[in-house]
Formats: sequence, structure tokens, C-alpha cells
Amino acid sequence: MHKRTPWMIRQGDVMLIAVQGIRADAHDVPREASGRLVLAYGERTGHAHALHESGVRMLRAVNQEVFLEVRETATLVHEEHERIAIPPGAYRVVRQREWTDAEEPIAVAD
Repeated sequence: MHKRTPWMIRQGDVMLIAVQGIRADAHDVPREASGRLVLAYGERTGHAHALHESGVRMLRAVNQEVFLEVRETATLVHEEHERIAIPPGAYRVVRQREWTDAEEPIAVAD
């Protein structure tokens, strides 16, 4: 039995979907002064879904899609969730949405 790379990883309202490649128009998103890459901030708690390893790049495409390039296993951390190991690969970052009574999607507050 061989170990398969997951095609989807989820932590709270953040989901990483494995992709074959990253859009050519994507450009690096800068790290915070502390060195971490923040995928999403919690609107209610101020906590963040973040990666600290130097072998990870976060990129944003012209259409605002966000991607991760993980060159070595990294750890997705958040103060209220279990840490998750992210295997090397390319991922699209998706924030969970919810529908309101007005039938307009809004980001889920974490």
C-alpha cells in the first residue's frame, strides 16, 4: 500500500486544493514582518491560518485567486485548530463562503 498525496486539505474555513500548476499571472504575496504567510485572519478572534517555513511561497493571480507553492513539507497552524502537515506541491487556497438571506456569499467568520 502506498501513501497518496491528499488532493484537498481543510483547516476551519480554509481549504487547500492540489493543482497541477499555478497561474502564470500570479505574483508573490509578501510575508508579514514576523516571516509568516497568512492565508486568512479570523474576523472574530484575530487568529490566523498561517505557514512559517521558508520553503513556501504564496501567490495571488490577477483574478484574485491565491495559490501556495510548497517546496518542502510545511505546517499549517491556527490557534484553535490542530496543526496540519502540507506535503510539497501546488495548491489553490479557498476560503469557505456562506449564503445570507440576501443570497449573496460572504466569507465565513472564524
